Amino acid sequence: MTSTVKTGSWEQELHSKRGSRPAVVAMAAAAGTVAVGLLTAFIGTSSGAVASGRHPGWEESVRAARVPQQAAAPHGKPKAAPHSAPKVPPKVSRTISHHTAKGGRTVALTLDDGPHPEWTPKTLDLLRQYHVKATFCLIGPNARRYPDLVKRIVAEGHRLCDHSVDHDTGMDHKPVAYQKRQILDAQKMIEKASGGARVHYYRAPGGAFTPDSRWIAAAHGMRPLGWIVDPGDWQRPGSEEITRQAEEQTKDGAVVLFHDGGGDRSESYEALRQYLPWLKEQGYGFAFPKA
Repeated sequence: MTSTVKTGSWEQELHSKRGSRPAVVAMAAAAGTVAVGLLTAFIGTSSGAVASGRHPGWEESVRAARVPQQAAAPHGKPKAAPHSAPKVPPKVSRTISHHTAKGGRTVALTLDDGPHPEWTPKTLDLLRQYHVKATFCLIGPNARRYPDLVKRIVAEGHRLCDHSVDHDTGMDHKPVAYQKRQILDAQKMIEKASGGARVHYYRAPGGAFTPDSRWIAAAHGMRPLGWIVDPGDWQRPGSEEITRQAEEQTKDGAVVLFHDGGGDRSESYEALRQYLPWLKEQGYGFAFPKA
């Protein structure tokens, strides 16, 4: 990935160009060569350190996948490329997280099956209105299809969660190799769509965790994520019923399950409009799940 500055003998180029010029011209050129060489040596003693130093923005350019131009080392040998350490996933627990990291009178709002071109932007607007940070559990292909929404989720301070490639609620009955593909392929899609943001959690579709899927997720830096409050909004029983179930099930430190994707989420959105101010009236704060 390094690039080198090609050095050559400009004297040779001069010889090739002058061909059979008279000897007096050759002698003049040689004298010029000596003079230029002395001048270059003089300048080099004062500017060499600057020329060979690393540009202050080098690290940022690597992170942005831009390869900087390398200066030639002495004798025309290219500098060795700096070796970047391999990315090591954060160490996380394999146990399923059901509670907030802060505990106490807080809840962690999570939203599944997005991003959705209609309901995710509306949900983000609502969360911003109430100053709430949430965790978005994304389907891999949806993230790939709507990368701008994934980037907006990250830019507005929310967290990302891997919710598999195909939302197969029967994953717990499938081979381990299949589970691994569903989890890790989705993680890659989400990371790419987000521009490289960390995916903090993995939530199995329908809660279909297995010991293997929890191990796979944790080994790649994603804490398995469950929930305590499930108002059943995915069944579309009506916004009033969703709100009632959410309020009745809410308890200190609970992870709350809602949906912003997977189809028409107008009922979920309306219920969330009622639920968020109710939580604040009850003295609840908002936090992320344990990671």
